[in-house]
Amino acid sequence: MSNTKQFSIAKINDLKDGEMKQVNADGTDILLAKIDGKYYAVGAFCTHYGAPLAEGALCGKHVICPWHHAWFDLTNGDLLQPPAFDSLPNYPLKIDNENIFVELPDKRSDRRVPEMSSCSKDIDIRVFVILGGGAVGFMAAQTLREEGYCGRIIMITQESEAPYDRPNLSKDYLQGEAKPEWMPLRENDFYKKHDIELLTGKKATRVDHQNKKIEFETGDALTYDSLLVATGGIPRKLDLPGSDLKNIFVLRSFDSADAIIDTVENVKKVVIIGGSFIGMEAAASLRGRGLSVTVVASDKVPFAKTLGPEIGEYFQNLHEKNGVKFKMGVHVKSFEGDSKVKTVILDSGEQVEADVVIAGIGVTPATDILKDVEKKKDGGVVTNSYFQLASGLYAAGDIAYVPDSRSKEHLRIEHWRYAMQQGRVAARNMAGKKESFAEVPFFWTVHFGDALRYLGHVKEWDEIYYDGNVKDGKFFAFYIKDNRVMAVADMGRDTEMAYIEQFLKDDKLPSASELKKKDLKKLIESLSKS
Repeated sequence: MSNTKQFSIAKINDLKDGEMKQVNADGTDILLAKIDGKYYAVGAFCTHYGAPLAEGALCGKHVICPWHHAWFDLTNGDLLQPPAFDSLPNYPLKIDNENIFVELPDKRSDRRVPEMSSCSKDIDIRVFVILGGGAVGFMAAQTLREEGYCGRIIMITQESEAPYDRPNLSKDYLQGEAKPEWMPLRENDFYKKHDIELLTGKKATRVDHQNKKIEFETGDALTYDSLLVATGGIPRKLDLPGSDLKNIFVLRSFDSADAIIDTVENVKKVVIIGGSFIGMEAAASLRGRGLSVTVVASDKVPFAKTLGPEIGEYFQNLHEKNGVKFKMGVHVKSFEGDSKVKTVILDSGEQVEADVVIAGIGVTPATDILKDVEKKKDGGVVTNSYFQLASGLYAAGDIAYVPDSRSKEHLRIEHWRYAMQQGRVAARNMAGKKESFAEVPFFWTVHFGDALRYLGHVKEWDEIYYDGNVKDGKFFAFYIKDNRVMAVADMGRDTEMAYIEQFLKDDKLPSASELKKKDLKKLIESLSKS
């Protein structure tokens, strides 16, 4: 058993109510907060990627991470919102006169696995199945145990790997900065310890939800009591002359990333088709390996449809300064080569030399296994706010059109953190709760060290209102529709952006016309105290 010792970390007057600060005790960094007259001490760094939480947003009794917007309860360190999936360590405090002391164990960790049920499966004979081993499936399996579900959990994925950090495929992993052993979200012992049966390399072919049965490619079947379908997206492939040549890839899975990495070891020229976030991240990562990289896309600038032309120009200029070349406003006509691709032919007549081609042209929802449920034209399935499709049948993540609490539309949004949030709520509803989904979509993208964060969702906007200068790489962009802020992008203003997520969720932001009249920093300060 670990012993504990007490250390003085602050004076009671060092913090005002509603403030937090990072302190150190015997080499351990601690986040100290004062809330409603009480003091709390938890781990100082986000359990996702180690962001300093003192630079995040203190909202009531929780803190929002400044980098990727994980939420933690400051009163006990518990995880509230992903993309983190571990809680913070929680440290007991003692106040003696004006001094605040913290009690620390000899053996310390910077994270804490959330409390999960350890009951016998004999108590609960139900079988809950999760189809898909991505963000949704992983978070749902963990949440079911957190919620006290004691029956069987079977997670089934057609991939050969256990759930892994998919967003990193196009970032540090592709560049070679992240090692393969860093990529799994959990070690295999986690699944064993919590009785989560993980079946890899197994493909479902049909879901018979009337009889609650799943059929597999191998010919066998599995009956269930409750099923969450989280099969994600299938990358769109190029259907052009020559697209069957070797060294033409899509980037979606661990296997595809490894295949690209193995191939680029011995080549020089890469062509990225599509100015998507994954495509542009891959361009930056491969340029970081010293390769010659050319991006070919039909838009005039990257990201124009999502972020607007000004921000798109910023990122194109950033890439060009780092040696990436662009062919914009054109389409690929065909590919040429012997057995391997050698040339990309554009509809302008121009030819671009290529040893490797990576297509980033979107995904199609993987929903062929689902019959007799409502689907949109793209194949996405339509759920209610509880992620339910039918009795005992749920769907979430890239395949699901879910009611959006702000726009009142059914939206299908392909964001990693949003998928994890959906998996968490879907699992709670599978476990018997009745929880409507009401989260704000959020994603981040990183290029040559420059990070952009985006909150909310809007397909078309009336205008973009900027606070700060886009060219300086430090700004807010407010996407306005019908005098209402529907989405926000930022660079270089992480703490304020963390607060804005809370304001969007609570619908606290003023109308666009009022917002333009206010000093944004003062507005955020006033809203954070309300």
